[in-house]
Amino acid sequence: MMIFKLFFALLFIFTFISDISYAYADTPTQQVRQTVDKVLDILRNKELKGPEKTKERRTVIRRAISERFDFEEMAKRSLALHWKKRTPEEKKEFVQLYADLLERSYIKRIESYTDEKILYLNEKINGEYAEVDTKIVTKRNVEIPIEYRLLKKNGKWEVYDVVIEGVSLVNNYRTQFNKIIRTDSYEELVRRMKNKQEEELFEEKAK
Repeated sequence: MMIFKLFFALLFIFTFISDISYAYADTPTQQVRQTVDKVLDILRNKELKGPEKTKERRTVIRRAISERFDFEEMAKRSLALHWKKRTPEEKKEFVQLYADLLERSYIKRIESYTDEKILYLNEKINGEYAEVDTKIVTKRNVEIPIEYRLLKKNGKWEVYDVVIEGVSLVNNYRTQFNKIIRTDSYEELVRRMKNKQEEELFEEKAK
């Protein structure tokens, strides 16, 4: 239930227009907004609408999302102490599975977006790290606070965690992953992630 709630809120993170303009394109907030605009353009593109365009549309959305999310950093933080124990091959495989998990969940919800708004409230920068505080306002005037946590790499601000209503996406996954690894094994965690991936692929092909 918590994962569904997190992803439901994550849907809005890169989908709706801010009420505030920023003067410099290199600020964390402005770089996030650039991704917002890309996703909105994709969703509005008439040539990418319709069931027959699902695969093509989702491929383009995934590309836009990948430009802003640092999936390797998110995967490393979610796996925590278990990350160091992994071989280079295992790390590469895990990052791919982790990214696929987030992207598929995000895309399934983003395709049915409506006209909610996201308000950018505050931005804090501390060296290579930044936080952007936002608030989602739904049609029913329900407010959902969302905090982006970003890390600057090669001049680009990349999201490495999202805190939704006080709940960290990375911490939430870390708790789940750690429980599975300690109760069963790392191999069992990977098996479950692969099964989830196969289920999603099967659903997409069935459409």
